[in-house]
Amino acid sequence: MKILETKQALKQQLFACRKTGQTIGLVPTMGALHDGHLKLVKNAKANTDFVVVSIFVNPTQFNNPADLEKYPRTIEQDVKLLGEAGVDMVFLPAVGEMYPEPTKLTFDFGALERVLEGAFRPGHFNGVGVIVSKLFHIVQPDKAFFGQKDLQQVAIIRRMVDDLSFGVEVVVVPTSRELDGLAMSSRNGRLTAVDRKRALILFDSLTLARKELLAGKSWFEVQKKISHKFNLEQGVELEYFELVRTKSLETVSAIDISQQAEPQEYSICTAAYVGEVRLIDNLSI
Repeated sequence: MKILETKQALKQQLFACRKTGQTIGLVPTMGALHDGHLKLVKNAKANTDFVVVSIFVNPTQFNNPADLEKYPRTIEQDVKLLGEAGVDMVFLPAVGEMYPEPTKLTFDFGALERVLEGAFRPGHFNGVGVIVSKLFHIVQPDKAFFGQKDLQQVAIIRRMVDDLSFGVEVVVVPTSRELDGLAMSSRNGRLTAVDRKRALILFDSLTLARKELLAGKSWFEVQKKISHKFNLEQGVELEYFELVRTKSLETVSAIDISQQAEPQEYSICTAAYVGEVRLIDNLSI
């Protein structure tokens, strides 16, 4: 496994891969890797010839400086895991390598970025768009692999790929979960033992809401029940719990369970603070 820190070195190495006709898979990460990331790597290895994993904590997608400072950084362990997983190349750039000058260009994804995460983290998806587009230009992958847990990010990246005609296929891998249902996240490592148990309210609420909706309950009833559930739980603060169309992220107040409805046409999305840690999750219907 090769570890490269500059764009030029990476491009030179990947040029040699392309000359031999190898397909390239990219798994963009911010490090602090867990089994969910390794599942993305496994998918990339199964679907492409040469796998590149980038590790870069992107400062432009953090609207809270304290959150950026606290984001876990475990480079040595990450590199060890990637080597064991059979990754071909790790791109490990410094901030100055990716941003030699402050970026003047800004992305506006319209209504897609003003709901859910966008409403609570202004500027976040502009930062995502900038860094992912940089990685796509540098690596020029045939396929890029992302987790479904970041549902809105996936929608944003798909829009960017379509609108800017990037020659890359976006592959979405189902959310990886712990045995008790908690969505795997690099932020989980910051949870205290008590908060780790409290965090289960996210997945429990999503599964309960899906069950109630499919049983014919109105979204108003379901949302009210979930809000009450969060209010009863100490140390947890709900930010949003919304029913959306999976592809457009448009919020809706009812689902169509007729035979004409597409599989996974709808999703329930949530975000909450558990102690000092902000977690997100979603579940398709």
